[in-house]
Amino acid sequence: MSSLDAIRQQLLAFRDERDWKQFHTLKNLIISLNLESAELLELTQWKTDAQLDALKGDPGFREALRDECADVLLYLLLVADDAGIDLLDAARAKIAKNAARYPVEQAFGSAKKYTELKEAARKKE
Repeated sequence: MSSLDAIRQQLLAFRDERDWKQFHTLKNLIISLNLESAELLELTQWKTDAQLDALKGDPGFREALRDECADVLLYLLLVADDAGIDLLDAARAKIAKNAARYPVEQAFGSAKKYTELKEAARKKE
């Protein structure tokens, strides 16, 4: 059993002890995931990259960041569980897909989207 699966099982037990599964429809879970992601984003609002780098050493900021990251992960686990998705398999597959979309020779040092890289490569031909 992976550590991720162990956390998922702990989370499902927590949910079931409170009879909350009735509220955890796929739509509600995805909405909640996005709300938690927005709370994570809110931690960066109006801050420069330099300010955020400086905050990494602040215990209060680190705790808030940790909590919001955990909330995002927990809702993502619930979404994946409801949809029958193995997140580790999905992540491996997505990395492989991205490797094909972003070949090193085209993407190295570039922030362009794969469609832009593909177009640039086509124009070179």
